[in-house]
Amino acid sequence: MDILRPPLINIDGRMYRRNIIKEEHYQEEEDFSCMGPFESEELAADETCDSHFIEQTDKGYRCAIDVPSVLYKYVIGKKGETRRRLESDTKTSISIPKQGVEGQIVITGSHKSAVSSAVTRIEVLVESFRRKQPFTHFLSFPLNDAKIQQGFLKFKEEVLQQSSQDHGVEESIFQNPAKLHLTVGTLSLLNDMEVNKAREHLQECQSSIREITEGKPLPLEVCGIEYMNDDPAMVDVLYAKVSVKDGSDKLQVIADRLVEHFVSAGLMVRQWDRVKLHGTVMNTLFRKDSTVEDTGGPGRQTTSEREAFDARNILKKFDAYCFGEFELNTALLSQRYSTDCTGYYTSAGSIRFS
Repeated sequence: MDILRPPLINIDGRMYRRNIIKEEHYQEEEDFSCMGPFESEELAADETCDSHFIEQTDKGYRCAIDVPSVLYKYVIGKKGETRRRLESDTKTSISIPKQGVEGQIVITGSHKSAVSSAVTRIEVLVESFRRKQPFTHFLSFPLNDAKIQQGFLKFKEEVLQQSSQDHGVEESIFQNPAKLHLTVGTLSLLNDMEVNKAREHLQECQSSIREITEGKPLPLEVCGIEYMNDDPAMVDVLYAKVSVKDGSDKLQVIADRLVEHFVSAGLMVRQWDRVKLHGTVMNTLFRKDSTVEDTGGPGRQTTSEREAFDARNILKKFDAYCFGEFELNTALLSQRYSTDCTGYYTSAGSIRFS
């Protein structure tokens, strides 16, 4: 770890340094434990919580925080060890709903500073493990316009006719045409309240996005193909290039603005300085598991399990292939591993450009 650039955790707009410590790994759900020993009581006294209301009661102080039920186990720890340690170090009592029941974790104590310290520690703990959860939703620009689907199916047919003898090239690694899309960013939304929050934040972006598009759909062309790695003979992902017809960078600006908004809200982790927009047409993740879908994030298979394909002939023959043109008029909050009546991902929220 670079001590001058320590890893940070964004919690409700507040930044915390995450100390790198050895993590324990358990096979069973009930065996999750705290990541390591807490700091001294002297340091705990300096911890403050300024994003939650701590109310005074007849018996002391109380604060309730929203935590998705799937993360309760990390606050409880192995056989309740983490909760007991938190309570002991901060001199508080921590009440957690039953597993699977959505609710609030309630912290009570005799001193306001103790409750504040416990709240902060729980938030940091929860956020650390939240980052380990598989993403559930993603912001997307749909590319499943009828003309693009038709162009894609023609591309697939011609590739299989001309390059099926090339190593690793076969039908199962092609994208589902109804789910062609550009991934803007991924999110882990662990309950309905978080989905609603993400939907609201997407709506907040609509006016600024319309300023970029001047209240009109964005005319796009999908032409050309590129690959993800350095060796065209060993490719895992082949994607179509998407650009604005007038040559502007409006699509990139919109994507970057969406990510900036969601990162600032603490709903998304920044992966790159700029969004890497790509419309996947072939992906080796699809080969062995038909339920795997390319949404720009980690799949179920590890890199070592993937069988790359030889894309040299495809790149040579289809380098300038044109899938078609269409007008993009929406950005979607899409649900991973889902399908709506059109064959695209189920939408949990959307904004329109016009």
